[in-house]
Amino acid sequence: MNTVSSISFLAPPHLLQNPRLSPPASSLPSQNTMSGRKRKADDDSPSRDSDERMSTSPSNSPSAGARSLPHPVVHPVKRLRTNLTGRSLSLPRFLETLDADSMRSLLQTICDRHPTIGAEVVATAPRPSVPAALAVLAQYSRSLQAALPFGNRPSSDYAYNRVRHALAALLDALRDYTPHFLPPHEAQASVSLEYLHGATDIVHSLPHWDNAQHNRYKTDAYEEIGRAWALVIREAAKRGGGIQLQYGGWDRKLMEHNEQSGRKMEEAVQELRSSLGWLGSQNGEISAGGFAGHAEALSVREQLLAGTYGSQLPVHVGPW
Repeated sequence: MNTVSSISFLAPPHLLQNPRLSPPASSLPSQNTMSGRKRKADDDSPSRDSDERMSTSPSNSPSAGARSLPHPVVHPVKRLRTNLTGRSLSLPRFLETLDADSMRSLLQTICDRHPTIGAEVVATAPRPSVPAALAVLAQYSRSLQAALPFGNRPSSDYAYNRVRHALAALLDALRDYTPHFLPPHEAQASVSLEYLHGATDIVHSLPHWDNAQHNRYKTDAYEEIGRAWALVIREAAKRGGGIQLQYGGWDRKLMEHNEQSGRKMEEAVQELRSSLGWLGSQNGEISAGGFAGHAEALSVREQLLAGTYGSQLPVHVGPW
C-alpha cells in the first residue's frame, strides 16, 4: 500500500526530461554524484591546460629577442586604372613590336627627312665589322641564287632577266661596302685584307652567262676588287716593309684569287710583286719556281724570327 501511494506522487511521464521513467537524480546514491563531479572536473582539465598553453607568451623565451622573423618581400604592383580608355602605345612599347626590317625602314625614313639625325646616327652607331658586312653581302648572294629559275639553263638569257634586279642589288652593295674598309678610312691592313678576301669569294660566286655582254658585270667587279687589293697592298708595304702581307699568307691568297678569276686581278698581283720583290718571275708568270722560292723565303724568315736559323748547318773548325 505504501508502494502504490509513493508511485502516485510521481510526476506524469510526459513532464519528465527522460521519457523512460528514470528515478530523479535526488534518489540516486551520493557515489554517482561524486563520480559525475569527478568526470566533469576531468573533462574541464584539458580546456584549462590549453588555456594555460595559449596564455603563455613566446616573449618569455630567452631566445625570442635574438630571433628576427623574415619579412615577406612585397613587390610594388601598378594599380589598374579605373578610368580605362583607349590610348596609343608609348614609344618603347611601340618599338618592341617592330622587326629588324621595319625598324631599318623607319630609321631610314626619319634620316631622309632630317639629315642632321642621319649624321648623328652615323657618328653614334658602332662601325660595321667585317663579319657583319660580309654577312649582308652573303644575304644578297643567297637572294640572287634563290631567284634563279628551276628547270632551265642557269646561264641563259631568261635566267639573267630573272635575276637582273638581285644581281644589281648585290653589285651596288659591294660597291658601297668596299670603300668603307679601304685606307685611309681603315687604318689596319689586316682588316682591309680580311674584307677583300671574303668579298672576292662573293664575286667568284656570281653566275657566268652565255651572253658575253652580261658577263661584263662580273668582269667589272673583278677589276674593282683588284684595284682595292692593290691599294691596300701599297699602303701596307709602307709599314714595316709589308710584313703584314707575309704573316697572314695574303700573298698566296691573292695568287689563288687571281687564278680563279682568270687573271683579272693582275693589277693587284703586280703591286704585290713590286712590294715584295722576291715574289714571282720578271715576265709576270706565276711559275712553280716562283712558288718554291716564295716558300723557301718564308721558311728562312720564320727561322730568323724564331732564332733557329743556322742550327742545322755544320760548324767548321780550323782555318777557312
